[in-house]
Amino acid sequence: MKKDVHPKYGEAKVVCACGEVWEIKSTRPEFRVGICAKCHPFFTGKQKFVDTAGRVERFRQRYGNVGNSSK
Repeated sequence: MKKDVHPKYGEAKVVCACGEVWEIKSTRPEFRVGICAKCHPFFTGKQKFVDTAGRVERFRQRYGNVGNSSK
């Protein structure tokens, strides 16, 4: 293999917005992420469910019963 063609591969630090830090191997020395498995709602069990019924009702109030042609 040719020398000095490949980037340097070594230890890298990953820092989450919640403060969690862990080590990986990469060509970059540091990564900053906005969310990780420690603070993600899916993994913590604090998942919020979006109420889509409110959106539908707002649409119906704004535009009436568009497309609802029940005869």
